Amino acid sequence: MTIRTEAETIRILKQDLFTAVVGDILDVLGYRKQFLPAGLAPLELGTRIAGRAMPVLEADVFSMGLDTSAGPLAHKPFGLMLEALDDLKEGEIYIATGASLNYAIWGGLMSTRATHLKAAGAVLDGYVRDVGEIQALGFPTFCRGVYAQDQGPRGKVIDYRTTIEIGGITINPGDLVYGDDEGVLIIPAAIVDEVVTKALEKVSTENQVAEAIKNGMSATEAFRTFGVM
Repeated sequence: MTIRTEAETIRILKQDLFTAVVGDILDVLGYRKQFLPAGLAPLELGTRIAGRAMPVLEADVFSMGLDTSAGPLAHKPFGLMLEALDDLKEGEIYIATGASLNYAIWGGLMSTRATHLKAAGAVLDGYVRDVGEIQALGFPTFCRGVYAQDQGPRGKVIDYRTTIEIGGITINPGDLVYGDDEGVLIIPAAIVDEVVTKALEKVSTENQVAEAIKNGMSATEAFRTFGVM
């Protein structure tokens, strides 16, 4: 098995591979449910994202906290959101779920802080706002759309660096999050090197198939010869 540095793995994913081929390899290895739902897309087309998951769990709230509220976060604005944001490490991706689609869970100031911390991006199972600020920063952001309504009185982060699920896909801290215009994949941490190696091999083979077809080989013969299509 080829052992690469983290930086080299990220470079290969962002420059030499794409989600379709990596998804194909995950299928072959038996990991057939690794794409997040199709509604998650880059805020700006052409964005590519790759980094280690820092999962964040959100929850809806319906008041700013009552005198009778017993929860430890009942009177804490945003819950643990600020702590989660400040805990981002270089190369990590803030990936959040659990909120309804009634408010934005990411914005410009959060992107500014994440950029300073050298985070690799954000993947939000929900909406974002302050689009102009995020685009000006060039911060890689994937989301379900844009909506300006504030999280403040409507949602809180209740945990982070914990296991989450998006669309039935489990995301653990340290899993590799990989996205482009065609989707977002979760690559389990234990198989990243194997997946990247096999994806590079598949790309090389596909290039041979493309050349053979250009030169007149039939699709049937190409598949019989190369085993990919």
